[in-house]
Amino acid sequence: MIKTRRIYDKPDADDGFRILVDRIWPRGLKKNDVKIDLWQKDIAPSNAIRKWFNHDQRKWNEFKKRYYEELKDRKEIVKLFLEKAEQGTITLLYSSKEEKYNNAIALKEYLQSNKL
Repeated sequence: MIKTRRIYDKPDADDGFRILVDRIWPRGLKKNDVKIDLWQKDIAPSNAIRKWFNHDQRKWNEFKKRYYEELKDRKEIVKLFLEKAEQGTITLLYSSKEEKYNNAIALKEYLQSNKL
């Protein structure tokens, strides 16, 4: 199972393996104070795509298209995420205030459509 959660929210017991999927460390959080199992910044969209998108929902479909093209070059990381999801729950953590249009949501959709 793949879930998403904002990193600023309290962890749940059913989060399973918690992975931060942002390229930049979340503001105001200390690494020692956050419960994550892995920070996989290489799975995040490139800076160019991230800045272009800027959480503008009108660009959502094009953002996903561009991001998914990048993910094709990150097969090993995608495979790792899919394997972890087969073993149990993984939670993709993000820092954005935008809960519907962010890279973790797009990544979850991508992973669910590309099962092993």
